[in-house]
Amino acid sequence: MLAKVFPIPLKAGKQAEAEAIVLEFAPKGPGAEDGTLSFRVYRDPARQDYLLFVEHFADQAAYDAHTGSAAYKELIAGRFANLIVEFVEIDHEQLVAI
Repeated sequence: MLAKVFPIPLKAGKQAEAEAIVLEFAPKGPGAEDGTLSFRVYRDPARQDYLLFVEHFADQAAYDAHTGSAAYKELIAGRFANLIVEFVEIDHEQLVAI
């Protein structure tokens, strides 16, 4: 399994717009992908203009399919990318799951 974490600072005042794009993307992208095991996006109530993505994929090929999808290209690499300050991708290896 491949785990990805993306702490995403947003441009000032873009929280609602970014959340709307993520809500539109979820069923069209990860919700329709066999290799996407989980797609979770969190907001921090104490920090405005910030989202945390936590995603799990069956393997690298599943992640590549995810980022190569039409929905990803339009909504995330397209519209969402214009709202972020910085893109940070952190790979993790699972130690334990219950």
